[in-house]
Amino acid sequence: MKKTLIAAGLAALMSTTAMAETIGASIARFDDNFLTVMRNGMVDYAAGIDGVDLQVEDAQDDVAKQLDQINNFIASGVDAIIVNAVDTSATEAMSQAAANAGIPLVYVNRQPINVDNLPDNQAFVASNEIESGTLAAFEACKLLRGMGYAGGASGYLMMGQLSNQAAVQRTKDVDDILGIDMCNFISINDRQTANWSRDEAQDLMTNWLSSGEEFQVVFANNDEMAIGAIQAMKASGISMEDVVVVGVDATQDALVAMQAGDLDATVFQDAFGQGEGSVDAALALARGEDVDQKVYIPFKLVTPANVDEFLSKN
Repeated sequence: MKKTLIAAGLAALMSTTAMAETIGASIARFDDNFLTVMRNGMVDYAAGIDGVDLQVEDAQDDVAKQLDQINNFIASGVDAIIVNAVDTSATEAMSQAAANAGIPLVYVNRQPINVDNLPDNQAFVASNEIESGTLAAFEACKLLRGMGYAGGASGYLMMGQLSNQAAVQRTKDVDDILGIDMCNFISINDRQTANWSRDEAQDLMTNWLSSGEEFQVVFANNDEMAIGAIQAMKASGISMEDVVVVGVDATQDALVAMQAGDLDATVFQDAFGQGEGSVDAALALARGEDVDQKVYIPFKLVTPANVDEFLSKN
C-alpha cells in the first residue's frame, strides 16, 4: 500500500521540539446525525491530546465555502487540515491548495475523487463503501427469501446526494447484489434521491405510496432516509412486519427503530472511530511519519440479533 512521506527536515524539527499543533477541520455540514457523531469523536479525541488545538468549521453543504475554509486554514498556518468533503467530485482543488502550501491534508468519511492520486502528504480515512451497501442489500435478500418471496419481489431504492461517492457506491452495491443468482428475484420499482434527509425521504415514500404499486422492500443509502420511509409507511397504516427496510450507519435513532421492530438491518459505520482516525493521521503527517494513504475502518452488519452490541457505540 502506498505510504505518505513528509520532508525529512520537517520530521527532524517536529521530533526535536515539543510544539503546539493546530489542525483545521472543515465538515460538510453540522446538521447531520452521523457527521455530528464523527465530529464529536474528532473533537473529544483531540481535546485529550496535550498541545493539540482542533479548529472545526461548518461548510454548510457549500463547496465554495469549504474551499474558502481550507484556504483560510492555510493562510493561518495550521499544521494539518481535515476535510469531510461537501462534494466528493470537487476535491482536486482542495488537494492542490494544501499541496501547494506544503500542509498535510486528510479526507475523512467521504471518498475524494482523486483518492488514487493524492499527494504524498495526504490521506483518506473512512470505511470501504463496497461493504456497506453490499451487507445491507444481501441481508434484505435473505430476509425476503425467508418470507417466501423467492419467486418475485419488488421495492424502492432511496439514494443519497448524487454528488457523493458514498451514495453512488452504495447504490451500485444494491444493484450488484440484485444481479447475483440468489437475489435476482428482486426488482426495483423506482429509485430517487432523498439527499440523505429524513424529511425528504418521508415525502418521497409518500409519493411512491400514492401510486399504489406493490412492494416488499425499501433499500436506503443511509438510516435517516430509511427512518423517513418508515414514518411515511406507518402514517399510511402499513405494518412494518410486511416490509423489509434496510439502511446504513447504525445511528442511535436507527437502532431504536430496529428495537421497535421497524428497521430490519443497518450497517455500523464507526463514526467516532473515523473522527479519531482522521486526527491520528493528520498529526502523524504533520510530524513527518508514514501513514497509509487509505485507512479503512470495517463496516459491521447490525440486525435485531446483535443490535444491543451497538447501542453505546455511536
